[in-house]
Amino acid sequence: MSISTTSTSTHQRLRDIKDRMLRYVVGIGGIGVIIAILLIFFYLFYVVAPMFTAAEGTAAGRYALPGKAQTLHLAMEEQAEVGVRFTTAAEAVFFATTSGEVLKHVNLPVAAEEVSSFHAVTPPAVPVVGYGLNDGRLLVVRHDYRISFPDDQRLISPVIEYPLGQQPLLIDDAGQALESMAFQLGDEKHSVAALTTDDRLILTRFFKEGSALDDDEDAELTRESVELPPAGFDIDYLLMGSDQRLLYAVSQRGQLVQYDISGSDTPTIQQRHELLKDERELVGITFLTGSISLMVTDSAGTVAQWFPVRDEHNNYILTHIRDFENVGLMPAALAVEHNRKGFAVADSQGGLKIFHTTAGQRVLNEQVTDAPLQRVVFAPRANALLLEDKSGQMHFWQVKNEYPEISWSSLWGKVWYESYPEPEYIWQSSSASNDFEPKFSLVPLSFGTIKAAFYAMLIAVPLSIMGAIFTAYFMAPRMRRVVKPSIEIMEALPTVILGFLAGLWLAPAVETHMPGIFSLLVIMPLTILLIGWLWTRLPDAIRHCVPDGWEALLLLPVILLVSWQAVAISPLLESWLFQGNMRGYLTNELGISFDQRNAIVVGLAMGFAVIPTIFSIAEDALFSVPKQLSHGSLALGATPWQTMWRVILLTASPGIFSAIMIGFGRAVGETMIVLMATGNTPVMDFSIFEGMRTLSANIAVEMPESELGSTHYRVLFLAALVLFMFTFFFNTIAELVRQRLRRKYSSL
Repeated sequence: MSISTTSTSTHQRLRDIKDRMLRYVVGIGGIGVIIAILLIFFYLFYVVAPMFTAAEGTAAGRYALPGKAQTLHLAMEEQAEVGVRFTTAAEAVFFATTSGEVLKHVNLPVAAEEVSSFHAVTPPAVPVVGYGLNDGRLLVVRHDYRISFPDDQRLISPVIEYPLGQQPLLIDDAGQALESMAFQLGDEKHSVAALTTDDRLILTRFFKEGSALDDDEDAELTRESVELPPAGFDIDYLLMGSDQRLLYAVSQRGQLVQYDISGSDTPTIQQRHELLKDERELVGITFLTGSISLMVTDSAGTVAQWFPVRDEHNNYILTHIRDFENVGLMPAALAVEHNRKGFAVADSQGGLKIFHTTAGQRVLNEQVTDAPLQRVVFAPRANALLLEDKSGQMHFWQVKNEYPEISWSSLWGKVWYESYPEPEYIWQSSSASNDFEPKFSLVPLSFGTIKAAFYAMLIAVPLSIMGAIFTAYFMAPRMRRVVKPSIEIMEALPTVILGFLAGLWLAPAVETHMPGIFSLLVIMPLTILLIGWLWTRLPDAIRHCVPDGWEALLLLPVILLVSWQAVAISPLLESWLFQGNMRGYLTNELGISFDQRNAIVVGLAMGFAVIPTIFSIAEDALFSVPKQLSHGSLALGATPWQTMWRVILLTASPGIFSAIMIGFGRAVGETMIVLMATGNTPVMDFSIFEGMRTLSANIAVEMPESELGSTHYRVLFLAALVLFMFTFFFNTIAELVRQRLRRKYSSL
């Protein structure tokens, strides 16, 4: 019989239209989700990509040397618009870096024939130089730049100042010429080390008297001079640390003596070293920014980095760290960056190469000219270079090199950082010092992420899966209608509240009752097994008084009582087993460091947050198994437990696996709990008594402090990209496994 009428046809058409609309809406929504994820990925990649672009160098000027005399020192001001040459004629020539136009010419208050040596203070960020004279005196000169804006146009006015006065300071009482020297200026003390023509090494200190507010040029100085022990070789180079504690005397054959000049007593020789091997000769030696590392250039075209390392006796020993080979054929000059750990090498073939010590790589290789280069200097912002060749030409180069400290080894490999005893994985993105060496290893953060997720899952997976099995299969329906929503509503609890409670209440409680908590892990399972065994031994009349599926209520008072008892006996256990101080026992007797906010606290708090997610999905998967499967198994003689393990679990395994992986993804991406419940220290230790720092927590902590577009800023985005790829990888693997399980057990 045909039921086709006008009304039914209209209804059918409307239903078809609704079906098509819903299909399109769902399809558009799914595509939108995919597009949103791809946009997130591409934006993260867009922010991160500039870190891995190669440095670029561009010639911006070439001209004859401004001035006539030979160059002793080159420098530039911060904007790289004005350069200065200090010459053998005791003059300072200021010039435009792009054109070479002389802007100012200053004759210093000494005669050219009096000059016997010259020294520029390191680090190069300090614009101070000194002329050693042939009568044992020293003239200290500072070049400065005043910026003004007449008619809204920037005007840079170079000036020469004399921080210790226009009259040269007496260094050698005997009046011998200063052949070589090194000096440093401080707030209260100035130190000068000088080698005289009669091979005496003299250390002279000047102490500032009067108020600290007095101008340096007007302050009175008291002088103290002492002769240093002989080095035992011909000294060709002198270097003094910026903190005026160490002095290095070096020969051209690579012999080095380290003097301790920090005390008021007679300075002593601390160490002797051989810097070179294989008959090489020293071409140059200078401090890297920070005055910790020595950069040693030899005739074979190798630059070696040395810095002090603490030994087993707590002494700092100058140690060879790394080599930069093939820096150029007969490197002629080396310049260090003002505020980074990079350096440039100009060679005798007109080549220029820029390296970065932390990244351990060459970032730029350019041919500047065909003539041999003999001098190179960085602009303060490391965005420009001045180079002088032997033909009397000056070259001005602009450099784009914003992220030299980033390389695969600095992000994922062990790096030997300055003053560290050995290569390590370190995350330390900032410091109060301008000479700080950034440490951007992502390994400790990735390790901390996995560690936090592991301990959270260690607690969450057994409890949630076993709870889901009991709730879906053994619990009475009426009781299930109360228990399941109660557990699911836990997921609505803000994680910031969980982190707050974990950090301020749970962490101190765990530390105070640690023996009781560990004993609870043993006592609770044994007690539950014992109660279960005793329950089976009770008479049937008593057991049948409790309806099937309600037995769990009987365990609640037992669990509460055992938990209370474990906490109550905790002081007794601590006194009996750990001499009243378990934390001290772990630290002093076992050598295990203890952090109050540790992996135990994170596992408990984050496990509590993950349990509802895993429980809800797993319970739904178990409860959705068709009843005819379990009824058929029971009808064939299987016990309820056999039915559960061999039928229900296998059928629900795709859903259970999805629940675990979704919970794992939640644990990996959790921020507030690990931020507030851990020590938030990026250490690599799988100990349950140590804290950690995760990728997500690190981003939350440091992103507000990072400078827009800086290396730190982009590395944080790289950490977000790593976290994104990490979760994407595991979710993809989880989906593949889930589909395989579904195909395998779909026939049950």
